[in-house]
Amino acid sequence: MRPASIHELYMAQGRGEIPVFTTPAINVRVLGYDTGRAIFRAAKKLDVGSVIIEIARSEIGYTYQRPAEFVAVMIAAALREGFVGPVFIQGDHVQANAKKYAVDAETELAAMRALIDEELHAGFYNIDIDTSTLVDLSKPNLDEQQRTNYERAAELTKYIRDHEPDAVTVSVGGEIGEVGGKNSDVHELAAFMDGYNRTLKRLGNYAGLSKISVQTGTSHGGLVMPDGSIAKVQLDLDALKALSADAKKKYGMGGAVQHGASTLPQDAFGNFPACGAVEIHLATNYQSMVFDHPKLPKDMRAEIIEWVKRECKEEWKKGDTEEQFYYKSRKKAIGPFKQRMWEMPEDIRAAIGADLEKTFAFLFEKLRVAGTRKIVDKYVKPPLDSHAAPRPVAVAAPDDLEAGE
Repeated sequence: MRPASIHELYMAQGRGEIPVFTTPAINVRVLGYDTGRAIFRAAKKLDVGSVIIEIARSEIGYTYQRPAEFVAVMIAAALREGFVGPVFIQGDHVQANAKKYAVDAETELAAMRALIDEELHAGFYNIDIDTSTLVDLSKPNLDEQQRTNYERAAELTKYIRDHEPDAVTVSVGGEIGEVGGKNSDVHELAAFMDGYNRTLKRLGNYAGLSKISVQTGTSHGGLVMPDGSIAKVQLDLDALKALSADAKKKYGMGGAVQHGASTLPQDAFGNFPACGAVEIHLATNYQSMVFDHPKLPKDMRAEIIEWVKRECKEEWKKGDTEEQFYYKSRKKAIGPFKQRMWEMPEDIRAAIGADLEKTFAFLFEKLRVAGTRKIVDKYVKPPLDSHAAPRPVAVAAPDDLEAGE
């Protein structure tokens, strides 16, 4: 059992060599060890090989989980459950902060490179570059709109390739449309990929992207209604199918990636393999399952609510109800309450973990990754000693990592 890259598996999927399935990429924000154990228990029972565990740039900040700790905890969870085989750990949304980039582009890019260094060193062999925040829809044509996005993505790909460990081809993802914004289409995909490939070729002989993230109608965390419930989402499945098909056939990638999906209704998940989506990102619902679990101690729940009201009051947007405010802002309490939650009694953590495991098992079935162990073992064979060599790492302060999700 070791950290690994999913690159070769996705390349095989793009070539049509393996059955169609959608790999779940699960953001572990809260109660990391117990959530990790639940993922690996469900994976082991269903013979799942293709599952990614990830954390985004912004999440590192507010959950107090640096990359080295995150990898150590996930490896510990896998060992505890007797999981065997590659473990895919991913840097989700290594994202450019558009406001900071506009003020000082090089400083923002340097912060992204420092995070990439830290993640590679820790064992993150899957990294999603998100420079989609730099897309400028006011430009006169698609190439100009995507130019900054594809040029910075290509440069950061080169950086990853120059620093990845020997014998490891990191799985690198790009993004053409910021999640929660305008829906993507095949013309934008072509503009980004053609520009990206031109730029990367100019930089040298480097392996490119294994996947591309697109926007098809979702938003991170879902759209919260005044009563705290989540609004129904109109997914553009036709667009997702067309984008994934072009990603495979025209550009040799594994396919398109769907973000912001954990809060979708249960009957939606079977659509993603049917559309040829290579990967789906899932986060907020599992955070909510922990915060809203009936076994969570009442005194801790009350303290979290009061902490959010006090410490996050500036995030309370005009017109939002208290339920909307709390739902959107409670993630900021994960770091401050991290140790308290880890130290909850074993029976409470076990009950939460059991419910998470059921949810993960359901997803694995719907996304068709049950039984993918042998397929993964065929295509993913990194040397057991392929962990990144030690190198100096510049660790950014948590406040520097707030770049959105």
